[in-house]
Amino acid sequence: MRNLLKAVIVALLFSNSCFADNNQPASISLDEATKQIIEGTYNKVLGAQTEIIDGKAVHVIKVLTPDGRIRYYKIDAETGQLVN
Repeated sequence: MRNLLKAVIVALLFSNSCFADNNQPASISLDEATKQIIEGTYNKVLGAQTEIIDGKAVHVIKVLTPDGRIRYYKIDAETGQLVN
């Protein structure tokens, strides 16, 4: 009986981890944001860092484009969307 009770408690504890928590915003790591920028392109990443811009975390990725220009991409760390 004790083993059954332990198994039920463990199952209840782990069952909650199987479902997404809709109260927490999705977030994207700096590494994921960098991969998102270079995916399918010939851009070379020169640097990447996370900055706080207007109170929000933004991943800033500096890339060298195939035509030799430097371009900065800004990715919202919370949503993963490109910021203008």
